[in-house]
Amino acid sequence: MLVLIPVILLSYLAGSFPTSIVVGKIFFKKDIRKFGSGNAGGTNTFRVFGWKAGVTVALFDVGKGVLAALFIARIGSNIPLPYTLVQLIAGSSAVIGHIWTVFAEFRGGKGVGTAVGMLSVLAPVPLCIAVLVFLLILITTGIVSLGSIAGAVVFPASLLVQYAVTGAVHISLIIFSIILGSLIIFTHRSNIRRLIDGTENRFDNLMIFRKKKAGQP
Repeated sequence: MLVLIPVILLSYLAGSFPTSIVVGKIFFKKDIRKFGSGNAGGTNTFRVFGWKAGVTVALFDVGKGVLAALFIARIGSNIPLPYTLVQLIAGSSAVIGHIWTVFAEFRGGKGVGTAVGMLSVLAPVPLCIAVLVFLLILITTGIVSLGSIAGAVVFPASLLVQYAVTGAVHISLIIFSIILGSLIIFTHRSNIRRLIDGTENRFDNLMIFRKKKAGQP
């Protein structure tokens, strides 16, 4: 069981790599946490530094989850536990590292990108459903946080349906998906307050069905 310790530590350190902060300081000479929403994640990077930096950060953050669940977890492949559970432990450690990074005063992102990377390894079909819901909300409302919260709810629901229909889902993954969804919603608590107040940030350019203002082509 001591083998779990390096799995957890290495995954946490991988998740802790502060991608957006590094990109901001190296290429823009700015600390992303002092601009926009103050969050050190891909969405705020997109908002503050543009789409190229935003996409780069998002891909790296997703990669951290893939790295933990697909590769670092192999260190614990001989542990007398279901391997899915070992992957969950590794992936969740990376998500925690992303949210509370040791390299930046424990102020990281919201964990969505890293969670997506982990779940792309463990449950690709339910993840695709959650991503489709996220994209649908994004192109109709332009609000990234609302799509993320919806995805955090839809993913465990999809797993439960898959389990009921096929039974081919490890129960630990279902439990974890509920915990992870709750954590993502918790990290979006300030966004939820802004959504209720009607002041949440919106990407109008991503809205396909937005109403055009007078004078716009």
